[in-house]
Amino acid sequence: MTSKPQAKYLHDYQPPTHVVENLSLTFELDPQHTKVTARFILTAQGDTSSVILDGVELTLNSVHVDGQVHTNYRLHDTGLELFGLGERAEIEIVNTISPGANTSLEGLYLSDGAYCTQCEAEGFRKITYFLDRPDVLTTYNVKIIGPKQMPYLLSNGNKVDSGELSDGRHYVCWEDPFKKPSYLFALVAGDFDVLTDQFETRTGRKVDLQLFVDKGNLSKAPHAMTSLKKAMAWDEQRFDLEYDLDIYMIVAVDFFNMGAMENKGLNVFNSACVLANQETATDRDFHIIESIVGHEYFHNWTGNRVTCRDWFQLSLKEGLTVFRDQEFSSDLGSRALNRIDAVNTVRTHQFAEDAGPMAHPIRPQQVIEMNNFYTVTVYNKGAEVIRMMHTILGEAGFQKGMKLYFERHDGQAVTCDDFVAAMSDANGKDLSQFKLWYNQVGTPKVSARTNYDDQQGEFTLHLAQSHADNDPVEAPLHIPVAIELLDKQGQVIKVPESTAKQGKVLELTEKQQSFVFCGLESEPVIVLLEGFSAPCLLSYDYQQHQLLHIAKFASSDYARWEAIQQLYKAEIKTLVKTQAFSEYQLPECLTQALSMLLDDLSGDLSILAELFTVPGFDALSAEYTPVPVAQLDQAISTVEYQIAEQLKPAWCAAYSQLQDDGSLDAVAVAIRTMKNKCLFYLAQVSDSQIQGWIQAQSESHNMTLKLGAIRAAVNAQHVLTQLLLDDFDKQWQSDLLVMDKWFALQASRRDERCIDNILSLYTHPCFDKANPNRVRALIGAFTRTNPRHFHREDGRGYEVLADLIAELNQVNPQNAARIITPLLSFKRFDETRQGLMRAQLEKLARLPELSDDLYEKIDKALN
Repeated sequence: MTSKPQAKYLHDYQPPTHVVENLSLTFELDPQHTKVTARFILTAQGDTSSVILDGVELTLNSVHVDGQVHTNYRLHDTGLELFGLGERAEIEIVNTISPGANTSLEGLYLSDGAYCTQCEAEGFRKITYFLDRPDVLTTYNVKIIGPKQMPYLLSNGNKVDSGELSDGRHYVCWEDPFKKPSYLFALVAGDFDVLTDQFETRTGRKVDLQLFVDKGNLSKAPHAMTSLKKAMAWDEQRFDLEYDLDIYMIVAVDFFNMGAMENKGLNVFNSACVLANQETATDRDFHIIESIVGHEYFHNWTGNRVTCRDWFQLSLKEGLTVFRDQEFSSDLGSRALNRIDAVNTVRTHQFAEDAGPMAHPIRPQQVIEMNNFYTVTVYNKGAEVIRMMHTILGEAGFQKGMKLYFERHDGQAVTCDDFVAAMSDANGKDLSQFKLWYNQVGTPKVSARTNYDDQQGEFTLHLAQSHADNDPVEAPLHIPVAIELLDKQGQVIKVPESTAKQGKVLELTEKQQSFVFCGLESEPVIVLLEGFSAPCLLSYDYQQHQLLHIAKFASSDYARWEAIQQLYKAEIKTLVKTQAFSEYQLPECLTQALSMLLDDLSGDLSILAELFTVPGFDALSAEYTPVPVAQLDQAISTVEYQIAEQLKPAWCAAYSQLQDDGSLDAVAVAIRTMKNKCLFYLAQVSDSQIQGWIQAQSESHNMTLKLGAIRAAVNAQHVLTQLLLDDFDKQWQSDLLVMDKWFALQASRRDERCIDNILSLYTHPCFDKANPNRVRALIGAFTRTNPRHFHREDGRGYEVLADLIAELNQVNPQNAARIITPLLSFKRFDETRQGLMRAQLEKLARLPELSDDLYEKIDKALN
């Protein structure tokens, strides 16, 4: 890198100098020389001296203005500057691109022989010269010309024409009547298997549905199609939003940097987020596919019809749409399970991001490479901010705000402030203090203490909020604190509306506030931040008996899970402190509580399995500086082993009773979840009978059960581990998505040969460093799930990651920047590990052509 890339700042935003009338695109597809012809009308909104059109890695062929050859222009490294256009000009630009040489997976590229685009955030400039920014909206007419061997030539909107050409090629024309920014443009061309269906909207319109998959994968497409129809119906019922085109298409491709993309009417998906049947996909995969299909469909209104003014407003569409897909999954399935899943993501990944060098508010103030802000903060913390508004306003109030938002802004590019204003105005609620969440950095802390006046029967809750060290916001935040009060018998004590909205929501708006609850017969046990009502760290001196009381009597499954998590954390922290691993035994009261839970298999078994899930390394390490890597890893394993050993007879009895019917209904899924949890613990205390269970389950035709058995063996370093992994490899080498699961299992191995084994897998016939799915499956899983070897004291784990990042820097900078995250927070570790991680970052910083994606992250970490 010859010069440091320059940051862009939110406060420097300026409206576009020109607006665009109808963009007409013609593509003549060729792997090395695709010809792109763009025609559009530019109208100046101010200065008419020149206009700069974004464009990178393009070969300019010609420029015409008002039908005449135009040579009054200048080419820059990042665009084309046109002079002498006047107030209004008809532009025609012809350029060529090379999809076959495009390994960045941005712009137009080839994925296993099929043409595919990815334009968010700034990929359209790799296709043609244009005002590639989200606040330039126009209609699109697209003509695609390609070989007949590619029968499907797809783009946004409705199909309006098709035909054959005399040279043996054919063409298809598409028209998108809804104005959109360039990041929502899509083109796909190839030969696919197609699943077709139809959806009738509430007003009686028939919408054709098409799902395109690689040849031979049609049997794995029905679940995604069913999920799409569920999402369309749910959005009508819950949000009063109807689909607006005549056709909705999804295309699954194997080479894709993201999970999926919401391009208007033509969603391009990573194949991992579409393809599933029970032989090749787990129950978790089915759930994720339903969620992601819903997410991309919901973007049709929250992202497409109303989009972002600039990329600093990314959470306007992503935070809101994550909230909507979470609600979709909760309404269709278990609200408690979906909430647990969302909270785990925030605590494990988002809180870690808050504490690291890439910490940023959900509306960033500055950026070098926009791709670096597709983060858990923007998405998941952004969703929590939307959820807080929903908590404060209630469902009816939130829906009033959504209705006003669309009435005001349909067809516009707007800001986060516009969204909050709609919520505020629709409800007559002042949310000016709440807006501070959009600028807040780091994880706020809510401290609580209580006292009880036995004479007066008054229970007082004292709350205080404090900011993270890196937070520039000094004023107090508006924090909804949901609570529940339980009496001695475990009954819920009713709280008057005058104290808490909806009977449970306190609004903390000052640095310190006290809330008094009167007329109580005895001191209650309080559930704080019930349902994780705000993305904050909670400090409250819970006693063991109080947590056990909540675990037994709380009205929500989420609160019960949270109490058990706190009990596990207390045990693990004690072990880390004492390091008395060999003498440790679970406290009798916890053993009894867990035993009682395990004796009753009549409830929701999915929730029961979550109650037996011990917090992981990432969630726990956030509470330490420096992180005691070895001690924490061993403490977690010790507590898990104790749960296995102390409850072995109960685990065996439960496993023997659990039989599912192989279906995808909630009961069968719950049985398989609990069965896998039983085997996870039993593998650690294995005898001949348990070994037989592991072997038998590993031969199941259901992928959830098969993987559950192998994962249990790998975690326990069971004698069957290598045999099971080898058998899986032989069986599934023809299915790359299934092999991704195998790579992830290999990455989580705890034996001493783990790193040598990972390096040897680079030459496995199914592994391809250029494919983001393979890299995420092997190296991503290694850094996420194997702290024992990633954080080895000899630094080999860090070296493996950095060496791969150096290779990917040239091939796919986005993927390189995404997997570097575990190295960035090196300051949280001991001096030895800090030095080793810093050395790898410094080595990467010296790369001769370091991408902007990596530069921004490495520079922030080191400086």
